[in-house]
Amino acid sequence: MKSLKEKLEEHYKYFDKSKISPDPLEFPHRFVEERDIELSGFISSVFAYGNIKQIMISLEKIHSLISNQPNEFILKFDSKKDKKIFNGFKHRFYTSKDILELFIILNTIYQEYGSLKNYFYMQFNQSNNIKDSIHLFSKGITSKISKNTNVSHGFKFMFPDPNKGSAAKRMNLFLRWMVRKDELDFGIWDEIPTSELIIPVDTHVAKISRELKLTNIKNVSWKMAEEITNNLKKYDAIDPVKYDFAICHIGMRKIDF
Repeated sequence: MKSLKEKLEEHYKYFDKSKISPDPLEFPHRFVEERDIELSGFISSVFAYGNIKQIMISLEKIHSLISNQPNEFILKFDSKKDKKIFNGFKHRFYTSKDILELFIILNTIYQEYGSLKNYFYMQFNQSNNIKDSIHLFSKGITSKISKNTNVSHGFKFMFPDPNKGSAAKRMNLFLRWMVRKDELDFGIWDEIPTSELIIPVDTHVAKISRELKLTNIKNVSWKMAEEITNNLKKYDAIDPVKYDFAICHIGMRKIDF
C-alpha cells in the first residue's frame, strides 16, 4: 500500500502542463514577458472564484477587453478616456465599477512601483511572513481607491484580510503561481522562499484535505490553510504548496486519490 507521500508525489507528477485545463492558470501561460505574466496572473487570480466554467468565460472576456496585452493596457490606461471599457461586464460579486476601480489602482501601482512584484516585496520585507504581507498588500490597495468612493462589497471581496480570518485563497493562488517554479508555476518572484507560501484553500482543497487528514478544521479559514500547509511540510518542507494543483483538481474532477 502506497504511503500518503508516495500518492502526493504521484499526483503532483501526473498533473503536468498538458493537464492544466480547465484552470485560470491557462491565461498567464499565454504570455512570455514577465510583466504580462504577472498582470494576467493577478487578474486571473482575482476572478478565480465560483463555477470554473464561468471563471473561464469571464477571464476570456476580460483578456479580450484588454486586447490580450496586459502590461501595455495597464501602462496606457486612462481612467477618464477608458472608463467605459468595462461597462456591462461583471463577475458574480464584481460590478463593472469594481473592475474599473481595480484597473485604476493597477495603473497607479505600476506608475509608482513599476510592478506588483516590487509592491508586494515592499510588504514582505516589512513583515517577513505571507500572512502579514497579504494583510498589508490588501490594505494598501484598498486605501488607493478613488477619493469620494465607498469601498464596495465586491471590491472588499477582491482583497480579503487574513488577519480577519480569511483564507485569502485567490492571493495565495497568485503567490503560488509567481513564486514556485515548475511546469505549471512561473517562479518569477524568486526572492520569496517557497517554504513561506500558504496553500490556497477552496472547497475542493478543503474537502480532499479533510479526507487525507491534513486538517481537522471544519470551516475554510486562514487557520485551516496554515494547518494543511504545515502538514504538507512533512512531505516537502521546502515546497509544500507544490501539491496544491493536484489536490484541487482531484476534487474538481472527482478523481480517486
